[in-house]
Amino acid sequence: METKGVRILQGDPKKAIIKLSIPMIFAMLVQTLYNLVDGIWVAGLGPESLAAIGVFFPIFMIIISISSGLGVGASSVISRKIGEKNKTKADIAASNSIFLAVFIGIVLTIIFLIFIKPVLGFIGTSEITFNLTLQYAYVLLFAIPLLLYNNTANGILRGEGDATKAMYAITIGAVLNIFLDPVFIYLFKLGVKGAAYATVVSIFISSILITYWLFFKKNIYVSLHIKGFKFDFEIVKDILRVGIPSSIAQISMSVAIFVLNVFAVKAGGDFGVAVFTSSWRIINFGTVPLIGISTAVTAVTGASYGQKNGEKLETAHLFAIKFGLIISIFVMLSIMIFAPYIAKVFTYASNGSKIYDSLVTSLRILSLFLPGVPFGMFTSGMFQGIGHGIKSMIVSINRTVIMQVLFSYLFVFVLKIGLNGVWWGIVAGNATSAVMTFIWGRITVKKIKEKFKK
Repeated sequence: METKGVRILQGDPKKAIIKLSIPMIFAMLVQTLYNLVDGIWVAGLGPESLAAIGVFFPIFMIIISISSGLGVGASSVISRKIGEKNKTKADIAASNSIFLAVFIGIVLTIIFLIFIKPVLGFIGTSEITFNLTLQYAYVLLFAIPLLLYNNTANGILRGEGDATKAMYAITIGAVLNIFLDPVFIYLFKLGVKGAAYATVVSIFISSILITYWLFFKKNIYVSLHIKGFKFDFEIVKDILRVGIPSSIAQISMSVAIFVLNVFAVKAGGDFGVAVFTSSWRIINFGTVPLIGISTAVTAVTGASYGQKNGEKLETAHLFAIKFGLIISIFVMLSIMIFAPYIAKVFTYASNGSKIYDSLVTSLRILSLFLPGVPFGMFTSGMFQGIGHGIKSMIVSINRTVIMQVLFSYLFVFVLKIGLNGVWWGIVAGNATSAVMTFIWGRITVKKIKEKFKK
C-alpha cells in the first residue's frame, strides 16, 4: 500500500525536507537531552567518572557508526526503490538489512571484548579512570547486536518516509533512559555501570516497539518476512555500497575524537578530558537539529534520484542547507551567551569547580563550529541518498581525521596554545572542509542534472 510517507517522498522536495526533518529533530533533541542528562548524573560521581564515559565515548561511537551506517544504507536503497516505484526490491532491502545488522552485531561483540583493554590502555588515563571506563564498557559491549538492530530498523522507517514512527521509537528510548539513570546509578548504587545498564534497558524496550511495527502491526510500506527470507547479494551490495562508507565516515569522527581526547590529556590531563567530554556534549546537542535534517536529505534526495529528477535533487540539497544554516547560527549565539550557566550544570560536584573556567571558554570557541556543519553534513547526506557512498566517506574523513586533527595538532604541539588549541583546531578544520565539500556537492548535482536531461 502507498503510505503517507511515500507520498511525501514523491512530492515537493522542500515540503518533504521539512515534514521529514521535524519529527527527527524532535526525536534527536530528546535523545541528545538524554546524553546531556546522563553526563549530569555521572558528573555527580566526580570528574573521574565523567572522564570515564568520555574516554569510552569515541569507542562507543564506532559501534554507533556501524549501526547507523547500516541504517543509512537501508534508507538510501529503500528510498531509491520507492522513487523507482519498485516495492518488491524495497521489501528485500529491508529484510536483508535486518539480517546484516544482527550478524554484524554478534561479530563486533566478540571483537570488542577481545581488544577493549589494550585500546583503553593506550589513552594513558589514571588507573581510577581506566577501571571505571572498563566497568562502563563491558555492559554496553554485550548489547551491540541489539543496538545495530535498533538503528537499522529506524533506517528502514526513515527510508520509506515514516519519520513519525522513527521519532516515537527514539523518543521513548531516550525518555526511559533519562528516568532510569538515577535509579541504576544512585538507587541501585551501581555508579558509572548504572548509566550503561540504563542505556541497554531503554534500547531493549524501544526495540520491542519497532519489532511490533515491522513484523506484527504491518502498517508500513515495506513488508518483512522471517519465513522464506532470501539473501539477495545484489541488494546487500547496494546497502553496503552506501552503508560501509557511511560507517567508515562516522568511525573517522570517532577516531578523530579519540585522537583529540589524547591531545586533551596531553594538554590538560584527566581534567582536560572532562572539559572536552562536557563541552562536546553541548556542541553535539547543537548539531542535533542538523542531524535530523540530514536524515531527511538522504531520503528525499534518494527518492528524487530514483525518479531521475535532477531539479528536485538540487532543490532538496540547497533548501536543506539554507534551513540548517539559520538553525546553526541561532544555536551558536545561544551557546555563546549562556556558556557560564551551562558550565555550572557540569561542575556542581564538590571538586567540579576546577574545570569551570576552562569549560566556559571551550563552549564559546566550539560554538563557532556549528555554522559550517550544514554545508558538509547535508552534502554528505545527499551523496548517501544518491548512492555515492564513497564521496560521503571521503568528505567526512577529510573533515575529521585530516583537517580537525591536523589543525588541533598544529595549535597544541607546534604553536603551544594549550587546551584551547584543541578547540580552535576543531573549528578551523571544520570550516576548511565545509567549503571544499560544498563545492564538490554542487559539481556533482550539476553533472547529475545534465545526465538526467540527456
